[in-house]
Amino acid sequence: MTIRILPAVGDPDAARTVSALLSQLPDAEPAPAVADSTALVDALAAAAQGAGAPSPAGPAAAVEALPEVVLVHERIGPTPALELIREVALRFPAVGVVLITADAGPALFSAAMDAGARGIVGLPLGYDELAARVQAAAQWSAGVRVHLGGNPDAAPGPSGTLVTVTGAKGGVGTTVTAVHLALAARAAGRSVALVDLDLQSGDVASYLDVQFRRSVVDLAGISDISVRVLQDAVHDHHTGLGLLLAPEEGERGEEVDDRAARQIIGALRSRYEVVLVDCGSQMQSANAAAVELADVALLVTTPDVVAVRAAKRQVRLWDRLQIRKAEETTTVVNRLTRNTEIQPPLVAKATGTQVARTHVPAAFKELQPCVDAGRMQDLDGRSTVKQALWALAGELGLVDAPAARQGRGSHRARPSLTGRKRKAIAAGAAPGSGTGPGPAPGAVPGSAAGSGSRFGARRGSAAAAGGPGPFDPAGPYEEG
Repeated sequence: MTIRILPAVGDPDAARTVSALLSQLPDAEPAPAVADSTALVDALAAAAQGAGAPSPAGPAAAVEALPEVVLVHERIGPTPALELIREVALRFPAVGVVLITADAGPALFSAAMDAGARGIVGLPLGYDELAARVQAAAQWSAGVRVHLGGNPDAAPGPSGTLVTVTGAKGGVGTTVTAVHLALAARAAGRSVALVDLDLQSGDVASYLDVQFRRSVVDLAGISDISVRVLQDAVHDHHTGLGLLLAPEEGERGEEVDDRAARQIIGALRSRYEVVLVDCGSQMQSANAAAVELADVALLVTTPDVVAVRAAKRQVRLWDRLQIRKAEETTTVVNRLTRNTEIQPPLVAKATGTQVARTHVPAAFKELQPCVDAGRMQDLDGRSTVKQALWALAGELGLVDAPAARQGRGSHRARPSLTGRKRKAIAAGAAPGSGTGPGPAPGAVPGSAAGSGSRFGARRGSAAAAGGPGPFDPAGPYEEG
């Protein structure tokens, strides 16, 4: 958050001291000090009127043009300091005023608060006290501007779609799923925020090759999050995603509680059409609040006994804590192969959740170069993993139907779970055999592949019946 500060100090020596300390404050933009009360009021009025407002307390543009904090020295003149504070508070209610005085006793403190001051800084000035009072006044000012209409981009309530992605346990592909759902929604033309609420071990920054200063922790202590505050904390990625990342120091994740998480998510939903939250696999108060608020709560698991048991524990935990019911949770089966004994219907039965119709194939070789390079956004569009995840985005309503088909063809042209099917088709289509050109990579053929194909007979009979191939993710693994 950038804090604009206007000091009003009549004494030149005191003005130099104040300016020197203000220049050390992080994210502060101190203006040159004004020498008297008349100059202060004129400067504030000029700032408001310069934004095109007939009245300083009028439209949103005028409110946003004013500085967040005004510092008033006790020896300002000609108007006494307390009278000046009262006038500023009445005419410019979105400005936080801090009094600088040598008398910081309870009587003056009470009088300053009655006049409308947001804090008192004692003389001689100290950096820590000045920084604390300025930041507190700036946060108060940001909250007031929201209510006065100084936040034109804020909606009256949550409007964006909130999707949480939680892992049954670590290593099941939670972050990859969240990243590609966000990329798919962004490719469809929607504004997307990707939030990393895996506060102790979040890897969104690593998967997208991001160096960052701000994190979700920087928003935890702010009572009212304005557009400007949000813009300072959100990293604008070159893919078009807005990234709100987990802190580099995992221990700082404890600073984000459920109240902060609700407020941060609410602010993001008022600005973005889609908010994707990577909740990791460990439940804390922050990501539990996100799951509770979610329009769509995804639980990612792999088709093995350990992961399915972990998914079952997670669902039971949510139910005991009254976070979310099992039937309101959608499970995504990742790394599925046709030889896997545990199939999606069994996952649905074990967890009591709905299982997404789209399943993600096991193809880590496709992911490994992008994972090692930290550039998940560069994954080849022909990748079966990317095609499945982008189709999942279409199933969840994050993209329109045409956008969902863009990456992987029509509903009946979904990729096989392994690459062997495509190889078998290529091997079985001999020249002059009457077989048409091979299907596009990742497409399920609609006719027999030829007698030379290892799986040609089964595929041919299924296609002749007009149904999908036996290894179509929408076919044999479809629940119900």
